[in-house]
Amino acid sequence: MNNVHLSHAHQPLNARLIIADDHELSRAGLRTMLMGQRGLELVGEASNGQEALELCRRLRPDLALLDVRMPQLDGLATCRAIKRGSPGTSIILITMHENPEYLLEALKAGAAGYILKDITQRELLHAVRRVLQGDSILDSETVMRVLDRLTANANLPPAQAPSQVGLTPREIEVLQLLAQGQTNRAIAGKLTLSVSTVKIHVEHILEKLSVSDRTQAAVRAIQLGLIRNRDNEL
Repeated sequence: MNNVHLSHAHQPLNARLIIADDHELSRAGLRTMLMGQRGLELVGEASNGQEALELCRRLRPDLALLDVRMPQLDGLATCRAIKRGSPGTSIILITMHENPEYLLEALKAGAAGYILKDITQRELLHAVRRVLQGDSILDSETVMRVLDRLTANANLPPAQAPSQVGLTPREIEVLQLLAQGQTNRAIAGKLTLSVSTVKIHVEHILEKLSVSDRTQAAVRAIQLGLIRNRDNEL
C-alpha cells in the first residue's frame, strides 16, 4: 500500500512542506503543529525515505522535515538524494538525541540542521520559518565548531578564486561573516550596510552557490576550498 499522502489544496503564496516519518503518531504530531499555520502548507507525507524522495521529485517542496531513522532510506541518505534532485528544497532532520557527530554528517549531507523530537510547537515553527528565510537554526558557536571540524576533516580541493563561482568582492565579505554564524543584522553593522542590502547579498550568495540556506553556503564554501582555517579566512 502506498503511504504517500497528498494535500488537495494548494496556495501558491504559501511555503510548501512535506514530512517523512515511519511512525504514524509522530507524523500526526508534526501535522497537528503545522496545519493551519499562516504562510505554511503541508502538501505531502511519507512513511519512509524512498517515499519522501519521490514526493520531493514530484512536488519540489520548499522544505522537507525528515526523521533520521526510516526504513528503505534513512534520513541522511534521503537528504543526500533529495539535494541531488531538488537542491532548492531545504531539509531539517528530526532526531531523538543531540549529537555533534551527527550534526556534522547532516550538514555534509545538505541539511540546514536538525531538531529534536521533543521540540515544542513554538520551537518547531520558529525553526521552520528561519530555514525558509534562508537563516540558520544553529547558534553561531555551534556553526563555528562544526565548520572548524568540517574544514579540518575535508580533503579540500585547490582554492578557487571567488570570480570562478561568480561571487563579487562584497559577497565574499558577506560570506566570510555568514560562515562565522553572524546574523544579517550583525553583518550589516560590521560592513556598514542596511539589513535589507545584506539580505539581498545573502540571497545572491545562496543562488550562486546553488544552496538553500546560509549554513549550507558555508559548507559549500569549504567544499570549494574558499574557507581554509579556523578563522574562516577566505
